[in-house]
Amino acid sequence: MDLAALKTQLKNFVQSMFEEGVLDNQFSQIQALQDSTNPNFVEEVITLFCNDAEKIINEINRNLGYQNVDFSNLDSYVHQLKGSSSSIGANRLKLACANLRQASDERNKEG
Repeated sequence: MDLAALKTQLKNFVQSMFEEGVLDNQFSQIQALQDSTNPNFVEEVITLFCNDAEKIINEINRNLGYQNVDFSNLDSYVHQLKGSSSSIGANRLKLACANLRQASDERNKEG
């Protein structure tokens, strides 16, 4: 597959993520910051986000694994993930974090 075809495939994939609500306009703003002086900007931002998100999600899972969940500690991690998600345009993850924060506020481990 040639470079032009790969770029078209990527563009179509990103567009489908917008249409499905996975991404929001914040992601478009990040894309707009990429230029010839920093051609890998979006890739670098996504990589940093994924690395940080993985660590935070592991901490969330670890906290939920305890019989007696420390909801204030859990809320701190969820707040971090929600902020990161919002700043990168990961809309669906941001919404999931909002739901998790609500469950945490209600001290609802199953939620």
